[in-house]
Amino acid sequence: MNPYPRPEGGGAGGTRHRSDTMNPYSYPSSGPPSPSGEGVRDHCSALHTALERMCRDGGDLLERWGAALAVVLPAGSRLLAAGNGGSAAQAQHLTAELVGRYRRERPPFSAIALHAETSSVTAIGNDYGYDEVFARQVAAHGRAGDVLVLLSTSGRSGNLLSAATTARARGVRVWALTGRSPNPLAEVADEALCIDAASTATVQEAHLVAVHLLCEAFDTALERAGGAAGKAGAAGAGGAALAAGAAVAAVRALPVLDGRTP
Repeated sequence: MNPYPRPEGGGAGGTRHRSDTMNPYSYPSSGPPSPSGEGVRDHCSALHTALERMCRDGGDLLERWGAALAVVLPAGSRLLAAGNGGSAAQAQHLTAELVGRYRRERPPFSAIALHAETSSVTAIGNDYGYDEVFARQVAAHGRAGDVLVLLSTSGRSGNLLSAATTARARGVRVWALTGRSPNPLAEVADEALCIDAASTATVQEAHLVAVHLLCEAFDTALERAGGAAGKAGAAGAGGAALAAGAAVAAVRALPVLDGRTP
């Protein structure tokens, strides 16, 4: 009682089996098509160009950000991050690397991806509007000395602009990863790494590399500090207060760029 019997005459002169006629991976008798790959090669070429520009023009900025995090996070400050869509995934990638680890074993550090707080996002969006979903969380969690990292391929998302404005009013340092400059988010942030690329996909891919470079710079700075992260955890109440004050001073001392990294 085979429910899928092979049709009669399945030989050379008979009816062909359905799998023979509907195979999506079969090629015509002339053989497989000659792959041109223009789209793939163009994509790779655009990404290569964007990464070259980012490393040339933004490498020092990412190293400086990593060094700053190596001062403030071990002292008890927190990194907040947010984005929309694919940029949300990149932001959450960053916080996961800090709470977990990047490549080398080290203590965990406080980092929160604001868009991952689904109940807060939906409640705030429902009660206050979508432009407030991150700003209100920044107002709740952000303290002077903390750092807010915002990722946006366009640099024009209203909820990220609101979050940046709220953060700066509370003494939270704002770093932005965006697409081409000028854009509103780069202008409102304290500092910005702007990827010069025409495609949203290329900007997102470059942002992922930037996230990894930031983590690399952070881990390297921690090692150079000689285990400063472990000392913060062992500090008493007075030591923790002094460390927190030092973290705030360190963030405030960071230079503000007049221009934006291209």
